[in-house]
Amino acid sequence: MRAKDAVGQYGERVAARHVEAQGLEVLERNWRGTAGELDLVARDGDVLVAIEVKTRRGTAFGHPAEAVTAAKLSRIRRLTGQWLAEHREVRCREVRVDVVAVVLPRAGAAQVEHLVGVL
Repeated sequence: MRAKDAVGQYGERVAARHVEAQGLEVLERNWRGTAGELDLVARDGDVLVAIEVKTRRGTAFGHPAEAVTAAKLSRIRRLTGQWLAEHREVRCREVRVDVVAVVLPRAGAAQVEHLVGVL
């Protein structure tokens, strides 16, 4: 496994624990659709939440959330529609997209920032 992949997988585990601690129920991890992957799919009460996780070892190349472009958000929206079409049993009042940015410092705990409702 490449180091970058290991960092990403670790960040997704950190993000899943974070959103669960915030009261969200993680329904699925790394769901693959025709146009890519949803990192996390969760439920926040009666709201379905597609969560994009971005992990970096530092901020020298910018904050992780900055890597979530308009094109990426558009793809997440399409993928979320596909996920809902495949999971018709899941009822929700609305859908939102969150971003969880994880920074892994050289020492100490991961720094997590949860951006709610970016789309």
